[in-house]
Amino acid sequence: MSGCSYVREHYGVPAQIGMRVIVDGKPGIISEDHGNYIGVNFDEDKPGVVLSCHPTWRVEYTIKSGKIRPLTRSQQRYLRYLEYSDCFNSFLDFCYWDAQQSW
Repeated sequence: MSGCSYVREHYGVPAQIGMRVIVDGKPGIISEDHGNYIGVNFDEDKPGVVLSCHPTWRVEYTIKSGKIRPLTRSQQRYLRYLEYSDCFNSFLDFCYWDAQQSW
């Protein structure tokens, strides 16, 4: 896993997706490339909650790599709802439709 090439080139940090970091004392893992920021999923947050962090502001990069936690089923359903929401009058209508699909 790599990603974060802009951050590595312009800020001179070893950032890459899957790397463990400590930002302002909170541990987490880089899970997304946010252009000139790093997308961090903190250990205290749910999987899929990714916050943009400046790559040099109180960030400690560790040598360890971690595993990006997968989204929960409800988070996956909500992302599908956001994708198809224009086709439904309500979330409940979407849930009825979604229950009939085989994902």
